[in-house]
Amino acid sequence: MSGKSTSKTKTGTRGAAGGQLLFRYRGSDTIAGVSRRTASRLAKTLGLTETQAIHLALARLAQETLPRYEADDAPLTEKQLQAIRRLEPQGRLVTSETLFAS
Repeated sequence: MSGKSTSKTKTGTRGAAGGQLLFRYRGSDTIAGVSRRTASRLAKTLGLTETQAIHLALARLAQETLPRYEADDAPLTEKQLQAIRRLEPQGRLVTSETLFAS
């Protein structure tokens, strides 16, 4: 037998099955990407590998951007409205149907 590996594992494939993603650095830093030099400096400053720094950046972006709960656009029920009225002090605001008083 030779010392060559006979594994047929694909690398660099996209999707859940492959579990890998090709990542290309930008030639220079922009608002939407960073250069390899910046990524290396960031990783070194944080005491991480470049891969860990990328994961950290994506995790923070996900926390800031993605909703943490499923959207609910249904109207409030009468019971929910009553609970809100009970918790919110009434009488501090005066509502008007017109924008300008006549």
